[in-house]
Order: sequence, then structure tokens, then C-alpha cells
Amino acid sequence: MERRHREEHYVARVGWLRAAVLGANDGIVSTASLIVGVAAASGRAEVLLAGAAGLAAGALSMAAGEYVSVSSQADTEQADITREKAEIAADPEEELRALASIYEDRGVPADLARQVATALHEKDALAAHVRDELGIYEHTEARPLVAAMASALTFAVGAALPLATAALVPEAKIAVTVTVLSLIFLAFLGAVGARAGGAPVLRAVARVTFWGAVAMAVTAVVGKLFGAVV
Repeated sequence: MERRHREEHYVARVGWLRAAVLGANDGIVSTASLIVGVAAASGRAEVLLAGAAGLAAGALSMAAGEYVSVSSQADTEQADITREKAEIAADPEEELRALASIYEDRGVPADLARQVATALHEKDALAAHVRDELGIYEHTEARPLVAAMASALTFAVGAALPLATAALVPEAKIAVTVTVLSLIFLAFLGAVGARAGGAPVLRAVARVTFWGAVAMAVTAVVGKLFGAVV
């Protein structure tokens, strides 16, 4: 019985993981920063109103931004695939030589590279060129809707954490509590994202917490100095 080699690689998660981590991180940082800035100059009602507005606007903005940017990537990939298909149809022998040369550049002996290229051309020439010449793979190809939904959903979840904190803690402690808990949320997010992507955990945690702290500190200072949300 034939046994298939099955391995799950982290790169297969790139399509949704990047958008999810970006959305959650932005949701926590932007909403927490907004809350801290408003709390430095206003009361709980203003804080919750600003936070809720930031959650709704941010989630929609993240979804729209991801969809547009990833759609542009998908359009570019499709244009390259269409062009490659036309080139194969116009001059299959030249495209076969080009594919064989790619394998030779990777260290495959010339005769074997030609055999491999020929076999792949006979099976599915376009798929071989899309993968090995254009560098477009199934697990990394652009998926606009997946990216948009992942980004919007995780932004909303991330934003809800500091917003809920602001609603539950004493008004006088909103800024400090939101800051501390948001940094904890960010550290947890960094660890989860690193684990899901197979990256070093400590580096990811340090990166997200540092920049989150900077964003909240700057916003708090501006709110304190000017008594307004920026």
C-alpha cells in the first residue's frame, strides 16, 4: 500500500495568521491607546463611547484594508498566471527549457533537470511554472476574504479586551489598569502568534509589548497635555 508523506508546515498558516495577528494586535493597541488618552482628560462615559467607536471603525477599516490590499496581490498573481499560460501555449519548448534551467540553478544535473521538467510539463505545465517560476504556492496564495474576515474578527476581539476593562474597573484607575492588562494581552497574543507560526516566543512577546507600551504612553501624554483625543 502506498504511503503518502504528510507534514504540516507553519508556512501553510501564513494566509490567515498574518491577518489575524495584525488585527488582534491593532485592536488591542489602538483601542487601549485611545482609552488611555481619553481617560487622561475625560470620564468613563467618554472613554466607553470613544472605545466603542474605535472598535467598530477599526474592525471595518481593517477588513476593508486587508481586502483591498490582498485583492491587489491576488490580481497581480492572476495576471502573471494568465501571462505564463499564454507563453506556454505560444512556445512550449522554450518554456520547457526555462523550467529545466530553474532546476539546474538549484543544483539538479542538466540531464535530470530536463527529465523532471519534461515530466512536469506532461502532467501540468502551468502548475509547474506557477510554482517553480512564479513562486506562487497554494498555501501562500492571496485570499482576500479570508484575510479580511480574520483581520476584522480578531481586531474586534482585541479591542473588546481593553474596552471591557475600562467598563469594569474604578474610573480613577482606568488608565493604569487598561495599560497593564493590555500589555498582558499583547504578551499573550505575541506568544500565541509565535507558537502558531513556529517562531521564537520571547522575541515575539518583547516586540509586541514594547511597541504597545510606546503607543499607549504617547497617547496618554498627548491626552494629558491637550485634554483631547488625537
